[in-house]
Amino acid sequence: MSDYSATLNVPAPDTLDLLLSRRSGSAKAMKGPGPNADQLRRILAAGVRVPDHGKLTPWRFIVFEGEGRARMGDILADCVANERDSSPERVEQERARFMRAPVVIGVVSRVREQIAIPVWEQTLSAGAVCMTMVIAAHAMGFVANWITEWCAYHPKVLERIGLKPTERIAGFIYIGHPVEPLEDRARPPLEAITTRF
Repeated sequence: MSDYSATLNVPAPDTLDLLLSRRSGSAKAMKGPGPNADQLRRILAAGVRVPDHGKLTPWRFIVFEGEGRARMGDILADCVANERDSSPERVEQERARFMRAPVVIGVVSRVREQIAIPVWEQTLSAGAVCMTMVIAAHAMGFVANWITEWCAYHPKVLERIGLKPTERIAGFIYIGHPVEPLEDRARPPLEAITTRF
């Protein structure tokens, strides 16, 4: 059985309501349960449906769940422990960073250079993967947060989680349930950000 629908562009009128009400939930204020194995597979499959000029698949996924979150915390704690301004509190904060949500998906951007498809388009495709997975999680009743933070840019962290020198973290997608009800933030008036040509 395929992870993908054989029927394309199925009308889903409620999708617009989801998009107009979607709100990121703070990774610091998440609780379980997270998505089960089938739900997680569907979130990943939704991410794969993004535009991908040239069919390059310029992204891949790293799933942090269960003890994998704690192992990531050990890597982060180890990386900050040797910094000059480190403190025991900071080390413990980093050890707990990936424990904030029941599931975290790392989206790895892996662009190919010196080909006809612009690097920028490949990078945007990885961003589209992140947003699509956030929307898929919300559609299932979870809350999600797409963030990077320092660990997405630290060379030692990236090496220890298996990134190649040509790869980058497009985002970590934290998925769970909100501890508190979500509150919206101010959105720009459309007139202030829209022009017509």
